[in-house]
Amino acid sequence: MPNQRFRPDFYLPQYDVYIEITTLNQKLVTKKNRKVRLLRELYPDVKCKIFYQRDYLDLLIKYGLERPSQDSAPSPGPEAAPSGDTNGVVENLLKQAPRAQSQ
Repeated sequence: MPNQRFRPDFYLPQYDVYIEITTLNQKLVTKKNRKVRLLRELYPDVKCKIFYQRDYLDLLIKYGLERPSQDSAPSPGPEAAPSGDTNGVVENLLKQAPRAQSQ
């Protein structure tokens, strides 16, 4: 088996969790799911959550932010946080995104 690498998009040290976001290219969802599943098998103590495009869009609606047009891909990041409250958004994301996979 060839060497495989996986580097999640974010690490949140205060929650000790890695975050993988699949908002940009939905064609990669199966591949990312496979990588996270392998990560969990090899390192069962490592926590990793996958957030899908629908989770991202749900957060936009929940926080009253503008939904991206269908022509442009959503761009997750600090600009998605209301009034600069990134920590609050992340905390709510972790606690309330029911469809996100977690260990």
